Amino acid sequence: MGSESRYMNELFRIVNGALRLDVDKVRNYTAFLADKLEKEGDQNLAIRLRELLKESDHQLRPTEVSYHKTIPVDSESRFPLLEHVNLKTLRDPPLLLAQNQWDVINEFLSVAKSYAHIEAHDVVGSLSFLMYGPPGTGKSRLARHIAVELGLDLYVARLDGIISSYLGSTAKNIRALFDFAAKTPCVLFLDEFDAIAKLRGDSQELGELKRVVNSFLQNLDTLGKQSIVIAATNHQTLLDNAVWRRFSYRVELRLPEPEIRKKMWSAFLVPLHFEDRDIELLSDLSEGFSGSDIYEATLRLRRRNITAKEKPGLKDAFEIIQNLSIGNDEETRFVSKLTKFGIEKSIQLLRERNPKIYSLAALADLFGLSKTSIHRFTTKEGEKNG
Repeated sequence: MGSESRYMNELFRIVNGALRLDVDKVRNYTAFLADKLEKEGDQNLAIRLRELLKESDHQLRPTEVSYHKTIPVDSESRFPLLEHVNLKTLRDPPLLLAQNQWDVINEFLSVAKSYAHIEAHDVVGSLSFLMYGPPGTGKSRLARHIAVELGLDLYVARLDGIISSYLGSTAKNIRALFDFAAKTPCVLFLDEFDAIAKLRGDSQELGELKRVVNSFLQNLDTLGKQSIVIAATNHQTLLDNAVWRRFSYRVELRLPEPEIRKKMWSAFLVPLHFEDRDIELLSDLSEGFSGSDIYEATLRLRRRNITAKEKPGLKDAFEIIQNLSIGNDEETRFVSKLTKFGIEKSIQLLRERNPKIYSLAALADLFGLSKTSIHRFTTKEGEKNG
């Protein structure tokens, strides 16, 4: 698509708002386009657009004030239904995913960036994206990544909080969310999505909650094809089949595979230096860990590097991994099994698991013992088996 049509998405939204007599939508997207033009160096056009806004509506706020609509609130509690995420202040770690996951994400981004051009060719579809998988696999970070790539603000809806209000007003809250997304240049992120999109056939749920699911589906259908909605859930099995059909793009964020774990340890450990052998060992020990778990482990190592007298090594990393394995999902974490045994048995189990990775030298570093002691422990096991 040529440079002359790079603003088509905004122009289409402005025209759409004008045809629907939606003044807020026209105002917000015109101001958004002015900001975009200014950011890309076209000061004159940005000034002309803002002058038009001033001339056409004396109630407009000054241009230096944010043009975003007031965030909707729950009618009963008066709590905000949305949270605006300041993407400029965030310092997220690298988002490391498999190539097949990036393929779906990049396709979605490409379509979102060129949507007006695609619409002109009559191949429109929904700009809705569903992420699912265990906690800590990067769903929130991916939502932030998409918003940054599209140059849009990110608004997060905590749907469990919306439903926790009076059920009779939940449908109104949902309507307010989608009204906001239709009129405001943004990515609407529906976190903890299963709280509202549960199976309508669930006999344990109240009839009112089932009607809320229907209300959500109706609002999503009428939102408009150019509005960007991202949803995330840790419990995809709870989602209604009709909900799945509303999301054209879907990606499962799984617990990282060995190669991705290696990349995570290498990227997150900077500025600490660990040998390639150590990274491979840490990757194996963190089997069953989420990306968030690995990042937390590296943060603790970096803190030790600041506060401890000696530079942290493999033994420190092993201690932290063992500590973080305590708690939920212990059955999926290989290292959790080692916490049930003493040092001697743990050494023998690791040696049996992969003698190439868990060499005598590596095990000595891991447990802070001499190679002679490690050899003695492994020899004992061999004598028993013999």
